[in-house]
Amino acid sequence: MGTVDIIPDIHGQIAKLRGALGALGWRRSPAGWIHPDPERTIVFLGDFIDRGPENRAVIHLVRDLTDSGKARAIMGNHELNALHFHTAHPKTGQPLRAHSEKNLRQHASFLAEFPVGAGETREALAWMRSLPLFLETEGFRAVHACWVDPTIDRVRALTDGGVLSEAQLIRAADPADELFHLAEEITKGPEHQLPDGFAFRDKDGTHRDHVRLQWWNAGARTWRDIAISVPVPDDLPDVPLPGTLMAQTYPAHERPVFFGHYWLSGDPVLQAPNALCLDYSAGKDGPLITYELHPGETLLSPDRVWLHAIPD
Repeated sequence: MGTVDIIPDIHGQIAKLRGALGALGWRRSPAGWIHPDPERTIVFLGDFIDRGPENRAVIHLVRDLTDSGKARAIMGNHELNALHFHTAHPKTGQPLRAHSEKNLRQHASFLAEFPVGAGETREALAWMRSLPLFLETEGFRAVHACWVDPTIDRVRALTDGGVLSEAQLIRAADPADELFHLAEEITKGPEHQLPDGFAFRDKDGTHRDHVRLQWWNAGARTWRDIAISVPVPDDLPDVPLPGTLMAQTYPAHERPVFFGHYWLSGDPVLQAPNALCLDYSAGKDGPLITYELHPGETLLSPDRVWLHAIPD
C-alpha cells in the first residue's frame, strides 16, 4: 500500500475539493488523474451531496477518480438518504424516505441538479448504491460515522462486501428491520439510553434521554466520558458505564480508523492515537480537512492532518 489521502464529507463543495486535491499534488492530465507518487491513492468517506451547490461536479470528479482506480469511496448517510428518497416501496409505491418539508429542504441542492425520475438522477443513484458502507485494509479502516466491530461484522455477513442489494436497501428503510439499525449506526453513529431517571437538554432546549456516543473513546469509563454533544456534561450521571457499552468502543490496539459525519469545529485534533474524525463542516463554512496516511503507520500523527484553505 502506498500513501493514502483520506478525504471526508464534501457536500457539493467542488471548489474545496479541487483546492485540496491540488494542494495534495493531484493533477488532471489528458491521460486522467495523476500524482508525482504513482502509488498514491485516495479514500473518500462519503457525504458527497446536499448542502453545497455543485453536487453534479463533485460526483463526476469522485467517479472519475474511482473509475480510474485512483480512489475508493464509501457511502455516507446523505447517499443512503438520497437512495431512500428516490426509491419507492414495491408494495405501497410510497418513497422509502418521506418527501416532507424537512427532507426536501435537506435535499434541495441535489434536487436542483438531479430532479426526481430523470435519467441522470437514476444513473447517479445507481453509483451511490454501489458504494460499500465501510472499507477495511490491512493497514486502516474507513467508515462514515461509526466502526463498532459487532455491527461491522454483522453487515459483512449479511451483504456483499458491505454493499446493500436492492432488497436490502428497502429493508434498511424499515425501523422494524435489523438492517435499518445497522445502517443507521454505521452512517449516523450510535446512541444509547441513559440510566433511568436521567436526561438532559440539547443545544435547542429539547429534552433527551438518549446520548450520542464517542465510540472511539476506549478510555471512557462513565457516561460523562462517553457522551458527545451534551451542552452541560454535569447533567449526565457520573457513574460507571455498563460493561456491554464499554466493550463497543474502538480498541486502542486496533489499526487506525478514519471517519467523518460529526461537523466538528476548531483546530483539528486526533480523537485517539488510532482514530480520527476529519469532518470540520466543509459542507458549510468550514475547511476541508484531509489526512496523509503513510504505509505502515499504526499511530496517527497530527503532523499529517492537512487543513486546506477555503477558496475565495
